[in-house]
Amino acid sequence: MSSVKLSDEEIISEALRIIDLAEKKGVILRLLGALAIRIHSRGFEELHKKLRRLGDTDSSFTDIDLIGYSSQRAGIRQLMEKDLSFKIPRQFLLLHGKERLIYYHPQDLYYVDIFFDQLYFSHTLPFGKKGKGRLELDNPTITVTDLLLEKLQIHQINEKDIKDVIVLLRGHEFGDNDIDTINLQYMSVILGDDWGFWMDVVENLKKTIKYAERYAVQSLITKEDLDDVVCKCSRLLDFLEKCPKTKNWERRAKIGVKEKYWREVEELYR
Repeated sequence: MSSVKLSDEEIISEALRIIDLAEKKGVILRLLGALAIRIHSRGFEELHKKLRRLGDTDSSFTDIDLIGYSSQRAGIRQLMEKDLSFKIPRQFLLLHGKERLIYYHPQDLYYVDIFFDQLYFSHTLPFGKKGKGRLELDNPTITVTDLLLEKLQIHQINEKDIKDVIVLLRGHEFGDNDIDTINLQYMSVILGDDWGFWMDVVENLKKTIKYAERYAVQSLITKEDLDDVVCKCSRLLDFLEKCPKTKNWERRAKIGVKEKYWREVEELYR
């Protein structure tokens, strides 16, 4: 990669440029991860910066994560390789190209990671198919509900992801739809059918409370921030405890932690 480091604002601008050009060509791409959380949590950008998610650096982001539909793979490749002149390692394309694409900027300023149809990590987060999928529910990012599930599904969650969760919760309220709110109904459908996913979300919400309390002591967040995040975590924990559970959830719950309930996530070739 290039020794030139782009600012957060420059990387955000690049991400939006790619999504906008895709839109003009009829291709659906949506932003994932920390970049999406920064864009979606309007009014709390300074909180995100103050938490320094990548440690002692002014940068918060190093790459761009996107998701699209596999039915548009050809259009996505045309966009990235022909229209934007991004580079993709041939070895990666041969080994992983059906489920994921990784592109490098023409001047190696950053790379773009593109997923299809689902996020397949510690647990599976589905987005459906074009025309009736969840990618059409928000723009330029995936929904705030999916952003929260993306972070909370991580079995071995790290501090930068906890910081993202804090900002996301601080910037949004709960609701029963996907219009700029955390859709409790959808979370119930996903987690009420998957005990392992449910378990990791519950544990990560408890960790978020502990880290938020620590950050308040360190004056990284205000008392107002702390009270809001702890209240939302507690409310969500209570909701998940009481939400309807399927027979599939109940069968797996009986086995409990005696068997591994998450998927190991391997770092793909880059």
